[in-house]
Amino acid sequence: MLDISRHPCFNVAAKGSCGRVHLPVAPKCNILCNFCNRKYDCVNESRPGVTSTVLSPAQAEEYLRRVLAAEPRITVAGIAGPGDPFANPQETLETLRRLRQEFPELLLCLASNGLGLPPYLDDLAELDVSHVSITVNAVDPEIGRMIYAWVRDGKVIYRGAAAAEHLLNRQLAAIAGLKARDIIVKVNTIVIPGVNDAHVPDIAAAMAAQGVDILNCMPLYPTADTPFAEIPEPTPEQMALVQTQAEQFLPQMRHCTRCRADAVGLLDQDRTEDLRTCLVHCAQHAPELRDRPYVAVATLEGILVNQHLGEARSFQIWRKNGDDFEMVGQRPAPPPGGGSQRWEALAATLKDCRAVLVSDLGASPQEILERHGIRPVPMEGFITEGLQIIYRGGDIQALKRRRRGAGCCRGGVLGPGGGCM
Repeated sequence: MLDISRHPCFNVAAKGSCGRVHLPVAPKCNILCNFCNRKYDCVNESRPGVTSTVLSPAQAEEYLRRVLAAEPRITVAGIAGPGDPFANPQETLETLRRLRQEFPELLLCLASNGLGLPPYLDDLAELDVSHVSITVNAVDPEIGRMIYAWVRDGKVIYRGAAAAEHLLNRQLAAIAGLKARDIIVKVNTIVIPGVNDAHVPDIAAAMAAQGVDILNCMPLYPTADTPFAEIPEPTPEQMALVQTQAEQFLPQMRHCTRCRADAVGLLDQDRTEDLRTCLVHCAQHAPELRDRPYVAVATLEGILVNQHLGEARSFQIWRKNGDDFEMVGQRPAPPPGGGSQRWEALAATLKDCRAVLVSDLGASPQEILERHGIRPVPMEGFITEGLQIIYRGGDIQALKRRRRGAGCCRGGVLGPGGGCM
């Protein structure tokens, strides 16, 4: 029988004694919601989709080891973004495999929008993932079209009612598959006044018919620079009414704290701020990086990072030498053309590099390099500034923000796909 007694989000009685940790290993998202500004690097906000940094699976394993030493009350390890776990299936599944092998006593949990989940149902069952949350904001495509700007399934982008209908069909398939494998399912619904608030009982009824175990009605978090920025957050009275109506169909979670994608600790005693230094340190100094001593740099003259990845004909190779940095060589870039094969060849060329500093790059080479464990860092400025942060830790987003001209609560390319655990 599945253990729900130690999951504080599914069992309110456990929230004072059992903690959770969210591992931010899934940066990409496959939908864009009209309440999301697709950023993930603001440390001043506490809401789904926000994290201080992104970890690789190996870094997540090391971070969790340190978290458990600092907070032994952790009983649940989950992945809730900052994008969607199944827009990043390789990273998600590798992380889960590492956790199941290294920490067999922990409950494993995921939060997803459900779009990309169905192909991985058997993997989740094999890994004993016991709790999954699916964010369902509408069961009527005409309402869903007001919530989703687009839905991307592989290389196909859907918009309008077609996007909402396609997403809903995948969500229903995901929920049916999860329940068929005896996995506990919670549905998260963002309550958006004037958009879907009156629709929540219909969602609850439809989800009850699918065998969902619990519904979490989450109030809209108005976020700047989004289509829903001016919609006010629902009042406690409005939320209580919605929950009472929905409770006719499904039990309600009323203790949600709208956790960040890097949340850690008890729900009532969150330690995300306390452990942020540990998180960032693991992102910069995980064991896997010992086998990657170098950093590649796209530069014209050897002083500034000032070349686009696709325009660079060669890369300088740098390493840390004591308290300083030194260039140890130069490697040619693969010739232009060839599509993804060019970037696979570049990943092989830079296989001993932990990062590559560039002025910019496209989505395809970024995805391929990251898959091979090479971190692309778009920035402008002196090479030594980038090296300082890569090797010694610091806020890489500061270099990115300077390039984009954006502050803490603007910019970025990623956003929440699943919501709270």
